[in-house]
Amino acid sequence: MSYITDTLSNLLGQTAFFSLTWGNYVMIAVACVFLFLAIKKEYEPLLLVPIAFGMLLVNIYPDIIAPIGSDGEAGGLLYYFYVLDEWSILPSLIFMGVGAMTDFGPLIANPKSFLLGAAAQFGIFAAYFGAIALGFNDKAAAAVSIIGGADGPTSIFLAGKLGQTALLGPIAVAAYSYMSLVPIIQPPIMKLLTTKKERAVKMEQLRTVTKLEKILFPIVVTIVVCMILPTTAPLVGMLMLGNLFKESGVVRQLTETASNALMYIVVILLGTSVGATTSAEAFLNVTTLKIVALGLVAFAFGTAAGVLFGKLMCVLTHGKTNPLIGSAGVSAVPMAARVSQKVGAQADPTNFLLMHAMGPNVAGVIGTAVAAGTFMAIFGI
Repeated sequence: MSYITDTLSNLLGQTAFFSLTWGNYVMIAVACVFLFLAIKKEYEPLLLVPIAFGMLLVNIYPDIIAPIGSDGEAGGLLYYFYVLDEWSILPSLIFMGVGAMTDFGPLIANPKSFLLGAAAQFGIFAAYFGAIALGFNDKAAAAVSIIGGADGPTSIFLAGKLGQTALLGPIAVAAYSYMSLVPIIQPPIMKLLTTKKERAVKMEQLRTVTKLEKILFPIVVTIVVCMILPTTAPLVGMLMLGNLFKESGVVRQLTETASNALMYIVVILLGTSVGATTSAEAFLNVTTLKIVALGLVAFAFGTAAGVLFGKLMCVLTHGKTNPLIGSAGVSAVPMAARVSQKVGAQADPTNFLLMHAMGPNVAGVIGTAVAAGTFMAIFGI
């Protein structure tokens, strides 16, 4: 009888119920909310589902991301995924997949979109000074502020390069969360800063971009950007390589692999490992709350700056530019462009802004990578 009692007692002691803290239960609840948003509301489910599930796993079984022991004991499963984040491998591969999936034609057809993408990066630098004011050191402030670009891979890349791996989890989760919540966060800001008349502005159809232009674009951008900021090569280089696969038309197999199988494998590895960094001990603290708050401020400022610059362009072009496309400069491809289209259609159902918004959207991806490279250049990395 005692054998049975001891066995049952040991089995009960091995369950997670007695080892979890209140913080773990809070994070499990947060993970369930994220899963609800991803599955029910379809807010960036490809990213939010693996992130939320990684969050769920680590708060039930913390050893799933345990590092390799000093005696050579194997680390947890998700630790090996996480190392690929720290080494900037997964973010760079994500950029290659994005490049292979994205049409840069709208940006080439309307080069002024670069200005809108650049304006939306204002949120990054506003958040940088805000982070400094809140007590973060310069490198931590730079790593946190990049959330304003609404670009998860770049946030992970910069945090790793600046040696801010302790903040990588909260930064990545905040960045991906705001990417997922673009349809909720952006519209109120866009409507607040524009009139219905401005939102209803119809833009002329974009010119047709030649195949030669599409082939030359990734090559020229790589040469120009990487010559000025060589540290952006892992991101900008991979983005443009993926796009060159797509536009060259001679490596269809590589294009399909980069934009489908490889992309989805990387998303699984990156998403679950990022989610697994959100243990209660690492996530439920004042520093994390500051990061989440700063990320929201940066994202809001970036959206506002893009819209306001769009209003300026509307005036300069005598009403030919819809200010709403400026909000797409925050880089969350293609969600931000879709939001521009949706808000514009609410003002005028016959308005079609999606392709016009894709220009600033793609420019925002490049702009966020350039901002990351600028920070690395400042700190001599």
